[in-house]
Amino acid sequence: METLNYKENAHLLKVMAHPTRLHILELIRKYQPCVKAMEEVLGVPQPNISQHLSLLRNTGIVVAERDGHQVCYRIKDKSVLKILDAMKS
Repeated sequence: METLNYKENAHLLKVMAHPTRLHILELIRKYQPCVKAMEEVLGVPQPNISQHLSLLRNTGIVVAERDGHQVCYRIKDKSVLKILDAMKS
């Protein structure tokens, strides 16, 4: 029987359990966009997006990568991809 860390998994799900963060994660998964592109797609102010991204970064879900003057994101925690896939089923 596989041992699961229920506390860590619950924390991961809790962080993801916000409509804007789920939308951000789906955008990152598909396009690895920069903040400006996310702002245009989500229609959410940049400071609000930055707060969500900060939480996702601090939890280890995403990682930021600098591209010149822009900061782009990619999903670091591969278990998040499985969760996003399960939501589509």
